[in-house]
Formats: sequence, C-alpha cells, structure tokens
Amino acid sequence: MAAAAPKPQTLAAFEAAKGFMPLREGLALYAAAAEAGTLGLPLLEVGTYCGRSTILLADAAREAGTVAVTVDHHRGSEEQQPGWEYHDPSVVDPEVGRMDTLPTFRRTLHKAGLEDHVVAIVGRSPQVAAVWGGKVGLAFIDGGHTDEHANGDYEGWAPHVAEGGLLVIHDVFPDPADGGQAPHRVHLRALASGSFTDVSATDSLRVLRRTSSGI
Repeated sequence: MAAAAPKPQTLAAFEAAKGFMPLREGLALYAAAAEAGTLGLPLLEVGTYCGRSTILLADAAREAGTVAVTVDHHRGSEEQQPGWEYHDPSVVDPEVGRMDTLPTFRRTLHKAGLEDHVVAIVGRSPQVAAVWGGKVGLAFIDGGHTDEHANGDYEGWAPHVAEGGLLVIHDVFPDPADGGQAPHRVHLRALASGSFTDVSATDSLRVLRRTSSGI
C-alpha cells in the first residue's frame, strides 16, 4: 500500500512556512504521522520553531481524528541565537531582545487553517514530559541538537510512545562531516534499548517503531 501523502494545499502551506525541513523528509514525516494516527493517540512534536513541520502533523491528525501536540519554549535552539548560523533577526522580540518564534508559529497555523488541530505547549521539553500523563502515537524529536538536549528529549518522551507507535528523529547524520552527532547517538541509543526497531530512513529522518514496553 502506498504511503499516505498530504493534500496539495497542505504541501503549499508547508513550502511557504519558515523553517528548515526539506520536502522529502516532510513527506516521510507525514506518512509516519498518518500511520501513527490510526492508534487514536496524540501526535507529538518536540521542537516547533515556526511550525513548518507542524503543518504536516496537524493535517495528519485532522485526517485521523486526533490532535497534534507541539512542545517548544520558542526562544530558539542554540544554533539560532545571535551570531550563529541559523539566526533569523525577524523572529527576535525587540522589546526583550530574545528569540520568540511563537507569534510566527501561530500565524503559520492560521494561514494553513489548522489552528483547531494543534495544542501548543510553551515550555521546556523535559519539564513538559515530566508532567505528561498519557501515551502518544508518535513522538517527533527535532529540538536542540546538543547531547544534553537531544538526550533529554529522548529520555522524556520515548517512554510515552505507545507500543506500536512511532519515534521519529530528525537530523540524524552518521557521518560527522554531514552534521552534528547528537541525534545520531540518540538513534543508536533507541535501537540499543531493545524497545525500538528501524522502520525507514529518508535522508536525515529516521522512523522507529516501539515494539516492547521496557526502555
């Protein structure tokens, strides 16, 4: 059976949104979200930025009759701060002088017509995970790319993935010449846990399925 694909208007909104996810990886994320949505559980995203990938999760959630949940402090990850490669001055709050991607994120969802299908949690991932009480059908880890942040996201959210659900990790680069290694190490850690098995790899996007309850 062919993988699920987003509607043309969803793809148009995705491509118009501010963000970094390439189309091929976005299509793979959507297919994973559509599959996980059949579990009837929330689809969770860690690392929202301005909502580019959220569009895909929200549309898959809408189709499945569930909801996308996003977790981000909206102050930008380490590589998005002033002086770093991915800094964007247009998303700096001039009043406080710090990154604030939340207004742009909300505009992104509004333009895509998906506000009613997203629950946005503003906070730090480990703190939110610690008070999260239920299971998720999918956990998409795309937050900070240091070992501290990537491991914190994995430790916080992997236990909440339901059996049969999916763990999706972005920016996995086995070759250090291609990018940072923290997401790659988290991918290896998930496999070594014995609770996850690989489903697919699309460029830097890895999809794993939870096959047992212990981590």
